[in-house]
Amino acid sequence: MAQTSQKTGLYTAEERRRRDQTKWTLVQGVLAPLQFLVFLVSLGLVLRYLAAGEGLALATWSVVIKTVILYIIMVTGSIWEKVVFGRWLFAPAFFWEDVFSMLVLALHTAYLAAVFAGWGDGRDQMLLALAAYATYVVNAGQFLWKLRQARLQQAAQDEAASNQDALGVGATG
Repeated sequence: MAQTSQKTGLYTAEERRRRDQTKWTLVQGVLAPLQFLVFLVSLGLVLRYLAAGEGLALATWSVVIKTVILYIIMVTGSIWEKVVFGRWLFAPAFFWEDVFSMLVLALHTAYLAAVFAGWGDGRDQMLLALAAYATYVVNAGQFLWKLRQARLQQAAQDEAASNQDALGVGATG
């Protein structure tokens, strides 16, 4: 049986169609920059606490809020992956991003456990938050790279289609 959608990059034509039609793409597009904004504010609060010893409660709440948004984006991202690729997680196109996302989740969850169980002092907890944030930055970079790859793939396919149209028009005209 012949395959109707050939994979030439991140997405087959059918996967791209599903990506473009699902509401989960918009959800991810809204949540990702929101999470990054919360991260930046929280990072500032965490660093302020570590430098000056002030604002532990505010820094703690900011990391908790960042972690809740992370959980939301991971759940909705998993739904997006299921709709687009037919797998909840670890679709080949995003395998390593998903693997690293598990580390990001583990460190954020460890932070929550430390706070709610009272493990370590505020400084220890904020250092754990910084470790979680460092993995988040790497993971965000992975996804931004994939977004760039998808845009380049789309531009190349658009150019190829345009060239084919131009050749077709010239051949018949």
